[in-house]
Order: sequence, then C-alpha cells, then structure tokens
Amino acid sequence: MYEGKGGIIMLKKKFMALSASLLLAGGLLAGCGGNNSTAGNSAEPSGTGNASGNAGTAQEVTINMFTASPEYTDAFNAYIAEYKKVKPNVTINLEIMQADYNTVLKSKIAAGSTPDVFQTTAGGDIDTFAEYSADLTNEPLAAAMTDAVRSNMSSTDGKVLGLPVKGNLFVLMYNKKLLADAGVTEVPKTIAQMQDAITKLEAKGITPFANAYKEWWVWKHIFQHYVDAAAMDAGTDAKTLVADFIAGKTTFKDHPVLYNNFFEFIDTTIEHGTDKPLERDSNAEVSDFALGKAAFMTGKGAWDEEAIKKITPDFQLGIMGYPVSDKPEQSQIITGADQALRINKDSPVAAETIEFFNWLYTSEYGKNWFSTVAKVIPPIKDAPLPALDMPKQMEEILKTEKSGDLSVNYSLDTFHQKFGELMQSYISGSKTKDQAIDEIQKAWTQFGSAAQ
Repeated sequence: MYEGKGGIIMLKKKFMALSASLLLAGGLLAGCGGNNSTAGNSAEPSGTGNASGNAGTAQEVTINMFTASPEYTDAFNAYIAEYKKVKPNVTINLEIMQADYNTVLKSKIAAGSTPDVFQTTAGGDIDTFAEYSADLTNEPLAAAMTDAVRSNMSSTDGKVLGLPVKGNLFVLMYNKKLLADAGVTEVPKTIAQMQDAITKLEAKGITPFANAYKEWWVWKHIFQHYVDAAAMDAGTDAKTLVADFIAGKTTFKDHPVLYNNFFEFIDTTIEHGTDKPLERDSNAEVSDFALGKAAFMTGKGAWDEEAIKKITPDFQLGIMGYPVSDKPEQSQIITGADQALRINKDSPVAAETIEFFNWLYTSEYGKNWFSTVAKVIPPIKDAPLPALDMPKQMEEILKTEKSGDLSVNYSLDTFHQKFGELMQSYISGSKTKDQAIDEIQKAWTQFGSAAQ
C-alpha cells in the first residue's frame, strides 16, 4: 500500500528512489486474505451515535478514499453514513481493492490523481511516503491514539503521518479443549514445554499445528516474535536490531534464537502439523483449526476470530506468545498497528478530510464504532473493546505481562514478501537453511528500508 501526492515530477523522483523492489509488493496488505472488491457509499444511514445534523449552505465537498481492506466495507459505509448526518455537505466516495491495490495506487499517483485518503503499511512505510502525507501530529486524532499505535504511525522525526483503522494482535492461537483433553494444563512458554505439549497431544491422536505456509505473509508474523527475543538477548531493541540487519552489521549466526530456534520451530510445525503445508492457505488453516483438526494455529492474529466462530460458534479459543526460547518471559503476545490510512497533504480537501477523521477518533459514535461496528481492537484510548475472546484475553494478559514489539513495522513489506518466498523454498527442500539465510540477509539489505 502506498501513498503520495499529485506532482508527477516529484513522484517519479520518489519512486525511482524506492527502487524496483516495490514491484514485488503486489500483496502488501497481508494479514487477512480477500478478493478484489469495490464499494461505494451506498449504505443507508445507520448507528445510534450522538451526531447532530448540520444542514446549511456549506460548500459541497467530496472526499475520495481508496483502501485495501474489503473486510471492513460495511463498517466503513456505516461511518460514512453517520458522518453525513454531521456534515450533510460532505460526500465520501469509498473505493476498496486488495489483490492489485499497490499497482493501482501507483498508477493513480503517477497519473496525478492521488486519492484524498489511501492506505499503506505502517512502520517503515510511514517514512517512505512522509513527503506526501499530511502532518497529523497536533490533531485531536493523534492525541487520541494509544501510545503503541501512535509510535507505529510516526516517522523517524516523530511526526504522526498516518492513522490506523484498528489496533492489532499477533499471537499463537490454541484450542483450549484439545489441550485440556491431552492433559496440557499450562500454556507452554518455553521450547521444552511446547515439546511436552506436542508429545501429549499426539499421544491422544491430536495434530499439534495448523499452518498456512502457502501465504507469504504468515512468515513475518511468526518471525517477529523471534526478532523480539533476539533483540532482548542482544541487550537492544527490535528497531535497532532490524536496522543493523538492514545495514548489514549483523547476521543470523550472531543470534541463536534466529539461526537455530526459529528454523527449529518451523521444522517442528511441519513435522507435527497438517499435511501439505505449502498447499494450505489462510482460509484452509482457519478451517483446519476451527474444526478441531489441530491444536495450535501459526502465523495469524485477531482478525481470524470471527471466521473461526462462524465455523464453530462454541470454539474455546486461547491466545499465547510463541515459545521462542528457554526463557518464559520471551513468550509474548504482540500488539500495535501495522496498517495506516494516509491523508494526501496536497489534496484540495485535506482540511475537511482531517476534520472527518478527528470526528471518528473523538466522537462518542467513533469511539464505539471500532468495537461495535468494525469489531476491531480500538487504536484509541478510552474506547471499549469488542465483545470477542481475543481482545478480552489480551487485556488480561497485559495486566501482568508486557507486549512484544511489532517488529514487522521496521522493515518494508517488499522484504517480508521475499522473506516468505525464501522460507517457502526452504520447507520445499529447494534451499538449505544456510542458503535461505544468506538470501534473506541479502534481501534485508536490498529491500528492508525506504532509504535503500
């Protein structure tokens, strides 16, 4: 997902600087799959917010919004309809696409028709498109963000240049009933405890792992837990460690949790997982897990709960960190925001667009929209959590444990896609572990940063 402004000369310079690696990012918005979809703002007004009509002779304004999240089409249309009650003169045209989103967005930018609002990944891509993004630092919406989310939306110089649709949660999911049936009484937090759980599960005829290794993006969701642990072991933070990999200052062999533990975990999930791992996509993995065909589900997050419950409404879902080492404190859930909406700073309706999102982030309707309409983890303070198991468990866990760093944000998805493809080559047997690592490290220096 990429954002920019309409100036074609500046655009060409920028995209030349980004390098041809951007062409690899056809599916950057991974995290939940979907088909191409386009939606207009045709939904009837809905919701019970406290918005009041503001009819008058205000000039008509049209905001064009281009996103890559088809799963939120109905939710977006709901807040568009509600805002129409607040600002009758404002029309929001919503266009949603996923599979070819990045290519189409680049075409729009190159043609000088940059949308007023569009979506990018967070983290490194905040800086990639900083010069095209409205500065939201002093806006009410920025003040409303949680600290973790605000950090994910900020450039290296501290400016808030994006706003998220949701907070996110990355975990290893487990089936509480299957673990109980196998006599696993405690959630495993170390490698040894996980091996014990695997032994007990298989003794009961239960497959331990459901995987979706056909998808390139699940790999980054697993790997970031090991990056966080490697940073702890190195006495630094994940952002610094990733920067060192991008700069070529460190290698996997410097970090046993990456060189050994990560690959051993992947090998374990294949040996003790569902059949044909490279043929299982996200939907197949969710189905396997929801139907009780496996006890753990790898590489996924909070967006999967409703899909699981649609298949098995009484599913007993649990969440945990990955057992990445022999240190239980390194088994952490990860929270934050990995997707950002961007406001085109050169849009003729930039002020009205910022006003709209200030309303969404601060009004009573907006505070409740995240949890009751979109049913996502709110990215803002003082907003209720959705009535779902994963956010509730997250809230309890974070009362006594720290959240891990959303370290996927420190590399561009051009790298993550290549990383996933190389891991697929590793498990297919076409590359050895050391060959895969060598190419991953080269890809990190080539694609990892917007500065490349």
